[in-house]
Amino acid sequence: MSGFRKTRNQQIVRQAEGYLELQMPQHALDSLDRLDEPGTLSSHVLYLRGEALRQLQRYEDALGPLAAAAQKSPENIHIHLAMGWCFKRIGEIGRAIESLQHALQHEPDEPLLVYNLACYWSLAGDKPRAIDCLARALELDAGYRDMVPGESDFDPIRDDADFQSLTSVIV
Repeated sequence: MSGFRKTRNQQIVRQAEGYLELQMPQHALDSLDRLDEPGTLSSHVLYLRGEALRQLQRYEDALGPLAAAAQKSPENIHIHLAMGWCFKRIGEIGRAIESLQHALQHEPDEPLLVYNLACYWSLAGDKPRAIDCLARALELDAGYRDMVPGESDFDPIRDDADFQSLTSVIV
């Protein structure tokens, strides 16, 4: 690829990143469609495409580029988080859990991963795992405690005594 085309592609990628930051996913997709040599896309470009589709709530469409990105960069937890998000929204909780468990192999102390895994275990009906993960997430970052009351993913276990004990705050 010539220097000009390489520079042009880098500018297009930065433009797509900007559109995603501005919550303009269709513009990001339109930008990415202008890239040269689409058969040789990097994991980052595939992730951007998947993320744009995810933001457009085209969850099944997003999984293709996200899976391709994960193949190229299996250690990138953001790809696995996005895949988990999509799997959850298409009703494939088991696959959402698998995605986050894979990411945890690379970053076991990332509270966002552990918190989301707690949510998914709750939705899957596995109370012990949900509570274990939530306890770990709160240990890693107590700030997640503020999110629990509004998190509908915990509704299946919200009335459980162990859940209430874990999430209650004694002042």
